[in-house]
This record gives sequence, C-alpha cells and structure tokens, in this order.
Amino acid sequence: MSYRVGIDLGGTNIVAGVVNDDYEIIARASCKTNVPRPEAEICDSMAAVVKEAIKKAKLKMDDIDYIGIGVPGAVNPETRIIETSPNLFFKNWEIAKMMEERLHKYTKVENDANAAALGEFLAGSAKRTKNAIAITLGTGVGGGIIIDGKIYSGSNFAGAELGHMVIVKDGRECGCGRKGCWEAYASATALINMTKEAIRNEKAEFSYMLHLADDDIDNVNGKTAFDAQQAGDNTGAEVVNQYIGYLATGLINIINIFQPDVLCIGGGIAGQGENLLGPLRTIIEQERFTKYNDKQTKVCIASLGNDAGIIGAACL
Repeated sequence: MSYRVGIDLGGTNIVAGVVNDDYEIIARASCKTNVPRPEAEICDSMAAVVKEAIKKAKLKMDDIDYIGIGVPGAVNPETRIIETSPNLFFKNWEIAKMMEERLHKYTKVENDANAAALGEFLAGSAKRTKNAIAITLGTGVGGGIIIDGKIYSGSNFAGAELGHMVIVKDGRECGCGRKGCWEAYASATALINMTKEAIRNEKAEFSYMLHLADDDIDNVNGKTAFDAQQAGDNTGAEVVNQYIGYLATGLINIINIFQPDVLCIGGGIAGQGENLLGPLRTIIEQERFTKYNDKQTKVCIASLGNDAGIIGAACL
C-alpha cells in the first residue's frame, strides 16, 4: 500500500489528508487559513497539518510518496506556481518550492476545483463517466472540468474559472476586479451577504433570520436563510429563491456549453441537499437548451463532499 498527502488550501481552512491506493482518507488534520498573511506563514501552517495528519495515520514522512495541493486561483501545474489567487491575495507564489523546503517531499499543485473534480471523477459521483464538471460553492465559486477523463485547464492552465463568467453586466464587484461575476452571486460568501442585506432591509420589528443568528448579524452563515425558509419565514424564502436563481443561471450556461455526463455540486451550501437541488432542477429543466433531448446532464451533490479536493490533490 502506498500513501500520498492531499492538501485543500481554502480561503477559510487548510485541510490535509493521508490518502491510500483505494482513494480513502485514513487520517486528516486542519487549521484556519487566516488570510491575509505572508506566504511563508501559510506554508508553515500547511507543513504543520501535513505532519499532524501523517502522525495520526501512524506513518512517517518516508512512507509518503508525494504531496499534492489544491489551491483557489490560476495555478500552473508545470511550474508549480500560483500565478494569481484573489481569495488568498497572492500572485506568482512559488508554493511547491516553499513546501519542499519545509517537508523535503516532492509537491504537486493544481487549482482546487480541478482537484475536486478529479476526486469526484476517480472515487465520487462522477465515477465511471467520461465527461464531468464539479462546482464548488465556498468562499468563491470553483469549477473543475474533466473531458475524456482528463483535467481541462486550457492552454495557459487558467481555464475552468467558471465562477468568473459574468451573469449580471456591471453587477456586484467580484474579488477578481470584474463586476457581475457568477462568484459574486452564487458563492457561500454571496449568500451570506444577501442574507445580511435582507435582514437590514426588513421592516418588521422581529427578524427570524437575525433570531437564528442569536441577534448578531455577524453570526449569519450559509445556512441561515435556508433554515429560515424551512421554518416558514418569508424573508428567508426570498433570499433562498433569489440565490438559487443566480446559481441556476450559471449552471445552465455550463450545461449548455459542455453537456457533461454529470455536473456535481460541492462545498458547504451543497449540504442543503434536495432543498437546493429540487428547485435548481426545476429551473434547469425549464431553461436548458437541450430540454427535449433524451440524454440529459445529471445534476447531483458531490458525493465526496469536502473530501473531493483532498483525494484529487493526492492523486495528481
């Protein structure tokens, strides 16, 4: 049995997992990303969680074949440099070199959504397919594309940035500097901002969503509006419906362009399951270009959840 370590470097958390030949995570460790902070500090944190995960797996560094890192942004797997990462506030970061200096183990790097797509393709909801797309709804919106069994990342390794297609001209400002990006409307961050805005705009003396947040708007999270909707709160339902409408717009664009066998959705918001998928499917079925075709893209929740990025990074 051989082992690799996969690291999911997110805008909120750093998670490392030891992965075996059966695509199983046998041990993991995590810490907060705490951005913005210097590259060296983040590498120190990644190295620490890698060592902790290996220790939990009752292995030694010598037992590890290599390390793979999934990172949000434009990543060049050949040079192993993060060329730009808006959510981590870095440009031209020689992340692999810095990690090798700390762990003395060969390190591969890939866009985090590409890594998640690979994980789902190898061991998750896109297993035994030929063409698949994975969308991750987190701090941003990540996209990973698998065509004929291989990661598609374009001629400059910056392809599949699906979160940065514009769905509202001159709309909300995105972290990439452009306005109206899908990420600014469909990420977990966007949902939280929409929920807070709805709370501030409520005219009633009592706000159920604010109540769910323990009367502190800073406690609002990606579940708040969904929980309120399930409890029958009208404002919560309005936020959820608006959010799902924006999410569906991007998904339909992707389906119309790529027509994948499977389009799976991961990230924290995907935890809503059918509360999210049910209304999404309704909109997609009504508006997709291929509504009369016999074969349709299967839209589902990413079965590996947050593990997809770790498994994919470990199998680069």
